[in-house]
Amino acid sequence: MPVTVIDRSLHGSLLTDTVKDIASTLLTKCDLTDYNLTIVLTDDIEIKSLNRRYRSQHKPTNVLSFPLSENIGLLDEGLSFKELGDIVISLDTARKEAFFNNQTVIYKLSLLMTHGLLHILGYDHEASDSEAERMSKEETRLLHELNLCRRQKMTSLAINVDHIATIRQARGIAEPDPVAAAAICELAGAEGIVVHLREDRRHIQDRDVRLLKETVKTRLNLEMGAAEEIVLFALEVKPDMVTLVPEKREELTTEGGLDVISQKSKLAKTIERMEHANIPVSLFIDPDIDQVKASLDIGATYVEIHTGCYADATNEDQQHNEFKLIQSTAAEAHQVGLRVNAGHGLNYLNTGPIAAIGTIEELSIGHAIISRAVFCGLE
Repeated sequence: MPVTVIDRSLHGSLLTDTVKDIASTLLTKCDLTDYNLTIVLTDDIEIKSLNRRYRSQHKPTNVLSFPLSENIGLLDEGLSFKELGDIVISLDTARKEAFFNNQTVIYKLSLLMTHGLLHILGYDHEASDSEAERMSKEETRLLHELNLCRRQKMTSLAINVDHIATIRQARGIAEPDPVAAAAICELAGAEGIVVHLREDRRHIQDRDVRLLKETVKTRLNLEMGAAEEIVLFALEVKPDMVTLVPEKREELTTEGGLDVISQKSKLAKTIERMEHANIPVSLFIDPDIDQVKASLDIGATYVEIHTGCYADATNEDQQHNEFKLIQSTAAEAHQVGLRVNAGHGLNYLNTGPIAAIGTIEELSIGHAIISRAVFCGLE
């Protein structure tokens, strides 16, 4: 059952394995495991050219199907292989439609592959109303079989406003105010606000957290170490959730995930205290399945997967390997019942593939957005 995925787009390399897995599952569900299928990921320019050449349409579309034969039964005759044909998908259009419909890119690609495969198998929704209904029912069945109910909605974005406070603290005055920045971010569409209250109070201050608790309309996520002083403060203020992170005084920013395995006792006690106050707890961990299991054992509600190594990768192979670690860790965490967020080092160039992972609910991004806002404004 070979599925071949050809990436002719500029940004599809990290999606090819996932696309191949979904296509292979589709062939299995259609009882076509003896057949070959080719998936081509391309851009709007190429698919527009294909539309003009084969359909006399001068516009890009999301998917095109090219069956080897109009009758699948003829594929066996005189051939040493069984080739279904090609499904060509424009990643440009797929991403636009996913954004417009508030869907993940992976879910959208699954819809398009299902639609394209059914066309190869002879379904044609343009032939008649009854044929359109028949094709729609089969699409629904296959999507249900794919078990894509993990997450169809687009990944949420939470903004970390620590860097606004860093600028303020550089002068020791009242501006810029991270509380005002948080309000601007929410008005612009952010679905959460993140702040890190450090023991040394290098940027975010107690006053900021108290005011944010009163003013944030989405969700306030307080990042913190497990120091007793900070724990007591969190129990008093009661943010919407806390994320426990490792903390070193000499670091410029959080350098890696918690070693939950070696700190299970201490972290478990902190989680228990937060739960008694009805505060959900997330643990910031490296992409490691053993850390996921330890997080589950001590009662965490969420894990936030550290994406720093992925963001800092210096070549494509390294980035691909780090991406696969994040993807498999997120899948394991979701499978055992943990909710999954991710963040650290994500920017306008590397966020797309992480946002496409169907088991990740929310991304936490700060530095990249605040840095760009210096030049073009926060809105």
